[in-house]
Amino acid sequence: MKKFLCILLSLTTLMLSGCGIKNEKIRFGSAGIGGMYYTFGNAFTELATKENDKFNFEVKSTAGSAANIRLLSKNYIEMGIAQADLINDAYNGTGIFVSTQCSGYKAIAALYPEACQIVVHNDSGINSIDDLLGKKVSIGESNSGTEQTANLILQLNGLSDKLVDTLNYDYTTAAGKLQSGEIDAFFCTAGLRTTIIEELAQQCPIKFLSISDSCSKKLESAYDTYVDYTIPANTYTGQTEEIKTVAVQAVLLASNELSDIVVESLTEFLFEHSADLQYSVPVNLQLDETSAVKGISIPFHPGAVKYYKKHNIKVKSE
Repeated sequence: MKKFLCILLSLTTLMLSGCGIKNEKIRFGSAGIGGMYYTFGNAFTELATKENDKFNFEVKSTAGSAANIRLLSKNYIEMGIAQADLINDAYNGTGIFVSTQCSGYKAIAALYPEACQIVVHNDSGINSIDDLLGKKVSIGESNSGTEQTANLILQLNGLSDKLVDTLNYDYTTAAGKLQSGEIDAFFCTAGLRTTIIEELAQQCPIKFLSISDSCSKKLESAYDTYVDYTIPANTYTGQTEEIKTVAVQAVLLASNELSDIVVESLTEFLFEHSADLQYSVPVNLQLDETSAVKGISIPFHPGAVKYYKKHNIKVKSE
């Protein structure tokens, strides 16, 4: 009798663990190839699929943060990553979203800090942001978080688009054009160590521009999602000095259309397999439940709320 009850209990547990998770496609909005969103998106979806074959992911290459937010709000994707500042603007209808407020999504977790990296040739004679006056500068793809950060930093330094020749290239294209001398600098807001920058550093000598204290303070007073950040020396090949810059959190989002049980399961997977994810990506993830809820002002998805509640962590639900 006891043996029968044990078997019955095991079968019931298996049935409940799979209940509600249908074999449906989940489109995951990453960003351009060469960036950390794309790397993390592929690692996360591949590992999650191995864990549970009911998850049928499709990683979509996108323009980045703003694009992912718009795609989520229009139900073109079910999951995505975006910068915390853009998420707040989109949800509240401020900043670049002042006339196009986007909703239909909620937060799962903050993943890692994204550092603003401004890359130039080592022998370019460009030593500060002020030296970008009159230069050709890639500010990231249109609708990307990099574009948002770059525009803010240039404006705070008194450099409008009339004073700088700004161009919208993805990271791979920007790195190639910097190497060939077609542009003078490019912005990249991404987790360290960004693959495309390290590849470039191995092919030609580059250096990074620091952001002044006055600029970072102005940025942080306007957006509480930005914080001071230091890129340690020797993060990249040939980079012998630390770089002062700013960073903003990369946040994992889920569509309101995804069921609570699916999002709860994926949230649990995110933390239980944090070590596996860390092995798969070069960026230093911050995947513990306490840090993952900091710096997020929008509501969390009900499925994520259920997971955090089990760990006695209170988050904003509505």
